[in-house]
Amino acid sequence: MKASAGYQIVTLNEFIINRQEEYPEAKGDLSRLLHHIGVAAKIVNKKINKAGLVDILGEAGEVNVQGEEVKKLDVFANDHFIAAVKASGEVCAIASEENQEIVTFDDGLSRDGHYVFCMDPLDGSSNIEVNVSVGTIFSIYRRMSPAGERADLSDFLQPGNRQVAAGYVIYGSSTMMVYTTGNGVDGFTLDPGIGEFCLSHPRIRTPDDGRIYSINEGNYVHFPMGVKKYIKYCQEIDPESHRPYTSRYIGSLVSDFHRNLLMGGIFIYPETQSAPMGKLRLIYECNPIAYVAEQAGGMATNGAIRTMDIDPGDLHQRVPFYVGSRRMVDKVHEFLREYP
Repeated sequence: MKASAGYQIVTLNEFIINRQEEYPEAKGDLSRLLHHIGVAAKIVNKKINKAGLVDILGEAGEVNVQGEEVKKLDVFANDHFIAAVKASGEVCAIASEENQEIVTFDDGLSRDGHYVFCMDPLDGSSNIEVNVSVGTIFSIYRRMSPAGERADLSDFLQPGNRQVAAGYVIYGSSTMMVYTTGNGVDGFTLDPGIGEFCLSHPRIRTPDDGRIYSINEGNYVHFPMGVKKYIKYCQEIDPESHRPYTSRYIGSLVSDFHRNLLMGGIFIYPETQSAPMGKLRLIYECNPIAYVAEQAGGMATNGAIRTMDIDPGDLHQRVPFYVGSRRMVDKVHEFLREYP
């Protein structure tokens, strides 16, 4: 990415420092944590770009808590994000999709950390072997347990409306980090020439309406009736409402959501007969994506209530997920109410 005449490049670190005055109570600790997340993203990005050339593709011989085969890159990403977040000294514990239990830090500096960190270190990792975009999803909360004591599960079982910051990194044709601290959404593209994330998408606003719907239609027969009716609505010909809509589904939450965030659309992963509680994880995936969506003017629900108002009952809790342009989410709600 080259700067055009009169355009000043703003790096991620510069942006974080400039915005620090908006959170004087944080005293720079959140800024340090966001910096370390950016460092980990660069390391993982470099490894992903070389994945086809080194012995890092394929299975790691383990099964994670979700019952899914752990990819070697999953392990790599998980380890490096844990190491980077720990190095910040601002986090007392981490919850990862790849770990059955929370990971607590017992050294003096981290034990006094003000935050806990939740992540899906490599969303959509099964796509890497066919060169499809993947991502990292992260979320930050203030701890509930007393500083200086060992963190516990209560620090993570907080509703999403208590998030301090959240975002994702998408590793694709270009690598982007998109995040919010509750004051809008900004996107940064990694410039490989200087090795820095540079502000490329300031103040992202998602369209109120869109023409893209993203859902795995291969599971159509297992969907709730309201979702089936909404899909048929999307496929109907109606020039006045610009239908039929376009179906786009990559199978990577970060990739599908990122496209819809910028272009306008809806991503749906409903409950099914085989997954009556849904498939996506509330803490690692849905809450952080919901926070970004809402801060960009979009909407995220479980089909009935706001995603970020759900009280987690379990570290690996799953929920149905409807996220995207506000009018599209409202429309699918109409069908879900009409065909409960």
